[in-house]
Amino acid sequence: MGSKRIRYRRAAAAVAAGALPCLAFPAPALWWFAYVALVPWMLLLRSAPSGRRAALEGWLGGAGFIVAVHHWLLPSLHVFLLPLAALVGLLWIPWALLVRKFLGGVPDPGRAAAALLLVPAGWLLSELARSWQGLGGPWGLLGASQWQVPAALRLASVGGVWLVSLLVVAVNCGLVLLIAVPGAQVPAVAGVTGCVVLTGAVWLWVPRPEVSGALRVAVVQPGLVADGPDSAEQRFAAGERLTRALAGQRVDLVVWGESSVGADLAGRPDLAGRLAALSAEVGAPLLVNVDARRPAGPVAPAAAAPDAAAAAFTAPVAAAASTADGGIYKSSVLVGPRGPTGDRYDKMRLVPFGEYIPARSLLGWATSVGKAAGEDRRRGAEPVLMNLPGRPGVRIGPLVCFESAFPDMSRRLTRDGAALLIAQSATPSFQRSWAPAQHASLAALRAAEDGRPMVHATLTGISAVYGPSGERVGGALPTSARTARVYEVPLARGSTYYVRFGDWPVGACLALLAVYCAAEGARSLGLRKPAPAPEPTTPPARTARG
Repeated sequence: MGSKRIRYRRAAAAVAAGALPCLAFPAPALWWFAYVALVPWMLLLRSAPSGRRAALEGWLGGAGFIVAVHHWLLPSLHVFLLPLAALVGLLWIPWALLVRKFLGGVPDPGRAAAALLLVPAGWLLSELARSWQGLGGPWGLLGASQWQVPAALRLASVGGVWLVSLLVVAVNCGLVLLIAVPGAQVPAVAGVTGCVVLTGAVWLWVPRPEVSGALRVAVVQPGLVADGPDSAEQRFAAGERLTRALAGQRVDLVVWGESSVGADLAGRPDLAGRLAALSAEVGAPLLVNVDARRPAGPVAPAAAAPDAAAAAFTAPVAAAASTADGGIYKSSVLVGPRGPTGDRYDKMRLVPFGEYIPARSLLGWATSVGKAAGEDRRRGAEPVLMNLPGRPGVRIGPLVCFESAFPDMSRRLTRDGAALLIAQSATPSFQRSWAPAQHASLAALRAAEDGRPMVHATLTGISAVYGPSGERVGGALPTSARTARVYEVPLARGSTYYVRFGDWPVGACLALLAVYCAAEGARSLGLRKPAPAPEPTTPPARTARG
């Protein structure tokens, strides 16, 4: 009975220990806590009486981490968050086994030194696996907790958020060695010192982005609008009113948030005309976001556009829609005084359950217990760069909602020539949760990784702007704000190491783990070889000769 009670206590401790790192993320934003947050979980795993027990406690801790970091999804997913967390939590089992293997018992200096490499690599493997969009994407990566630390942002410019995660886990691993393994003090101190030296070297010698000019970008945040049959029109009118107040402020671009336009512009020439006229009044193009069903098949010309500008606007939009399949898209559209000034970008990576249900035939019941998508939205085919009118050579790269969590998407836009990254978002269902702050913080990492400024514009907050080193530009717009604010956004040229070399820390960790697995496999095969036949211990019998 006592042993069963101990097992239950260890299981509960694993869930709690796995949840601890959530405090390093916004909204608590205790960034420094990330460097010790894994220590209780790792101490528990190293003391596991068996590999099976370590695997179980790694799974439970991973599930606890997912629930803690994503708890704000409960209004949308309800109880479905728990089986989802249980599924994703399985990805921490290899890491847990590595912790027990290299930190358990009394590791010698060689095993302790190996732990400082293989344990962080195992953690990164779990982060890489759960970064697949079908499992929710790279939200809550441990390195993302360091979004406001300049030294960590500089590391991100070299190896992306992955390199920051590795460093954070390595420091936790070094602390476990110092706490629990007195004989491993030398490799532990050497490992932590190495992390500090690496950070210092990057800070001193990695070049900063070279600032070259600036853009005046206005972010329009209309705030919450009550749900109802006319909520889309109220939201549009609020954005229109706030944008009109920008007239005379010499802005280069006005950015609205996700789902700021609730009807396809080909079918609503009145909205198209209002946007075109608004652009002319403000003297700047508008980047809006259309969240609507696109007409299927050929689109009839608008019966009566309110003015010539609206007619010019709807013609190309209708032409693009003529090939549509009648599905719902989320699209970034650049609007000028004479109509569209760039290609439409259709959101490519959709939010699981929020915008589509994976394997709907099996999991469609999720719509009955939460706010899961009643109909799957359609995906875009490719990223799009848009030329900014009035600023020759300046191209903007739009992303929609949680696409800002994917490092590869902003990296590709930068490689293709984006001077300004823009994320259009909306989190009205999660206003009083940690979600808005977590989402806004991701833009700082993408800016630092790519050496390009990034604008995070939302309907309801938090909206924020970051410079090419990930530094905040101006003040953020909190969830209570209903305003339009102009930001002087510095542009930059040149290329970061991350843009040039990509996710090399991931490749290095996979190679390291592959070498380890190959060595373990070879050793295991060597141990299983049949032993040679023993030499005879008695002299051979003599044969009588006649």
